[in-house]
Amino acid sequence: MSKVLLAVAGLSLALAAPAWAKQPVRGAASVRHAPPAAKDSQPAAAASDIEPSAVTARVAEWVAGSGDNGALPYAIVDKSAATVFLFDAKGQAIGAAPVLVGVAVGDDATPGIGSKNLAEIGPAEKTTPAGRFLAKFGLAGKQKVLWVDYATSVGMHPIPTTSPKSERRRERMLSPDPEDHRITFGCINVPAAFYRRVSPLFAKKGGYVYVLPDTRPIEDVFPRLVVDEVAQATHSDGGAEQAVALR
Repeated sequence: MSKVLLAVAGLSLALAAPAWAKQPVRGAASVRHAPPAAKDSQPAAAASDIEPSAVTARVAEWVAGSGDNGALPYAIVDKSAATVFLFDAKGQAIGAAPVLVGVAVGDDATPGIGSKNLAEIGPAEKTTPAGRFLAKFGLAGKQKVLWVDYATSVGMHPIPTTSPKSERRRERMLSPDPEDHRITFGCINVPAAFYRRVSPLFAKKGGYVYVLPDTRPIEDVFPRLVVDEVAQATHSDGGAEQAVALR
């Protein structure tokens, strides 16, 4: 097992039990979730026992090995497993946490959804789009939020306290069942403690967020993954053949 995979596997030890942010500030109508303020008051969500899925480990190995992150920090969001893994610019594992994602299963955003009011977004449109996104902090109203995909109003932030109690987001975050984590309009809700680790890493130049698909093949969402893997395999095979020829 490579150093990258070992680092990912050990992420559950990297993040102490986080707490939730208290006061959100409602942004523009097109923001799919209002970002919260920094004060903590919500119950902790333990990050113990968070292990990467096979596809998460594969993407982590590819990004670190190929330098696809362009010397920027990055996060890998696994919607199917309802988890997120954070890495610095050098590919060093920083932390892991549970996430809440869009209600609807699907990997594509509805065209024009970024300009819709929340009330206009139908259940089937509440997806968290899959892909490779250059995420940067920006304003949503008067509050800063990490925009994963500004065009579709998908951000990463802690649970807004304006969320209806009936959604039980805090309880869902603690659930071991990934299906319970599908509750947002499309934004990625993370523990406040995890968000505080993201903030300094992404503050200056931003960073990449790799959102893994739950319906489309991983190769369709990240075509460079396949290209780099084939190139690596070809290089390895060529090296072996050369070694045999030089004996």
